[in-house]
Amino acid sequence: MKILVINCGSSSLKFQLIDSETEEVLGKGLCERIGIDGSVIGFTPAGKDKIVNTTPMPDHNRAIELVIEALTDPSTGVVGSLSEIDAVGHRIVHGGEAFTSSVVINDDVIKAIEDVSDLAPLHNPANLIGVRACMKAMPGVPMVAVFDTAFHQTMPEEAYLYGLPYKAYTDYKVRRYGFHGTSHSFVSKRAADIVGKPYDSLKIIVCHLGNGASVSAVKNGKCIDTSMGLTPLEGLIMGTRCGDLDPSVVEYLAGKENTDIKGVMNILNKQSGVFGLSGLSSDFRDLEDGYNKKDAGATRAIMAFAYRVVKYIGAYAAAMDGVDCICFTAGVGENSPLVRKTVMERLGYLGVTVDDEANNTRGKEIRISGADSKVAVMVVPTNEELAIARDTAALVK
Repeated sequence: MKILVINCGSSSLKFQLIDSETEEVLGKGLCERIGIDGSVIGFTPAGKDKIVNTTPMPDHNRAIELVIEALTDPSTGVVGSLSEIDAVGHRIVHGGEAFTSSVVINDDVIKAIEDVSDLAPLHNPANLIGVRACMKAMPGVPMVAVFDTAFHQTMPEEAYLYGLPYKAYTDYKVRRYGFHGTSHSFVSKRAADIVGKPYDSLKIIVCHLGNGASVSAVKNGKCIDTSMGLTPLEGLIMGTRCGDLDPSVVEYLAGKENTDIKGVMNILNKQSGVFGLSGLSSDFRDLEDGYNKKDAGATRAIMAFAYRVVKYIGAYAAAMDGVDCICFTAGVGENSPLVRKTVMERLGYLGVTVDDEANNTRGKEIRISGADSKVAVMVVPTNEELAIARDTAALVK
């Protein structure tokens, strides 16, 4: 079965065609600057060079047409015709409380996604544009919605409620939802495979560390807590997001900066995190280079980032009454030995030890804890597209 995976943003569209039987990526690409001058589609067929084409993309319907043209091109495509694509899996950022797992898309599902779009105004409408564009281009082909929030819907009430008047939850659905769920699910399940134990018998902490970053606690196969909240702003210090914050800072900054709530939210989302702390960059490659040169800003940002990760690991070890596995994943988690070592060295109370040689690797699956470590610590590269393809194939078979 060939599954087309679509991740649609407001002006971009990522795609992969995956053979669900072999889990081979047949082709992948990215449409950029949709609706903006200078639109570009890049496509890489398996085993071949990347093909880049600058062409107008006034809307997502045209982007989907170009994706189909790239996949079916007689000379560089990877399928003979559109009929070879059996289903399409769509990444949907927010499912609210309506969805606890992936679902086949119908009119009721679209309506439910629209109903919670005010919880993800930058993402859900764009995701639905992609869904509708695919439905138009591929009538009759099954479409599946895979939600970033679904994996976290197993959290107990004490974990997802905020200390607000209860009507904030009952009337407005203000609660912790969590994100990166597809990644947390994929990585935690892979960790169980690596240690060779049943998924439902383990206590696993997943550290998804990238420009957006979150930590989750997975106990006996279910997420019981996660660091992101109503929105992706809560939790860890991130690339440009501030993470956990005293809410009074919003009012205080508004007064000091002579701005409104929108202005402060722009600061918290786009000018903060390691970028704001370092005054240098939101890219950890730049920060590591600065750290190695003893740059004060880079060092300050990395230490603050790692400290927050340590705090959440400790909190989740307490919440689960122990931990068997700790996983690092995503861009920073997979590629920063410095961040991983800085975190691990502060987990001695859990019996964690570091295998420095193993940790000094980037981008591959490997156990990085010492042979005497009481907790298995590992790097597990995430693969959200494969997870979406797996869910899609399971639902449409």
